[in-house]
Amino acid sequence: MTPDDDVADVADVAERHHVTVESFDDFFASHHDRIVRALSLALGDDHLGRDAAAEGFARALQRWNRVGRYDNPTGWIYRVGLNWARSRRRKTVREISESALASELADAPDRAAESADRDLRIVPALRRLSPDHRAVVVAKYYLDWSEQRIAAALGIRPGTVKSRLSRALERLADDLRTA
Repeated sequence: MTPDDDVADVADVAERHHVTVESFDDFFASHHDRIVRALSLALGDDHLGRDAAAEGFARALQRWNRVGRYDNPTGWIYRVGLNWARSRRRKTVREISESALASELADAPDRAAESADRDLRIVPALRRLSPDHRAVVVAKYYLDWSEQRIAAALGIRPGTVKSRLSRALERLADDLRTA
């Protein structure tokens, strides 16, 4: 088998599944930066957000013939990235005391968030939200997703999205008033 045969096999598989490498490349190019930013905000850590997005996109590429047909492939990647990052954090917390981790995150600069946000008080306020609340706030106000789309992406009910948004916005308002 020659390298040309391998390329022909990939092209045959792609044609049968109506998927092309370019279709994933185009999707990646048009959504990557926004997903990285959303995950960075939702996770409260720029580096973890980049890693989570990379993991989400890598898994999407492996399953692109299926994921590319979803109504909301960006939602799938967002959810995979959040789940991966939360799992990674749980493992890290087992290895490092929680207070050491909290102080390390508090001291870490968030250059991307500082340069992108007009009101720098919002990023620390977002970090004080629980991961679940932060995920819905970022999806709603940064990604501009509907409650239905957020619910589908995160695998929760629309009512849960509404209650998390309501509680998160109350907490953000309180934090921003006292900041």
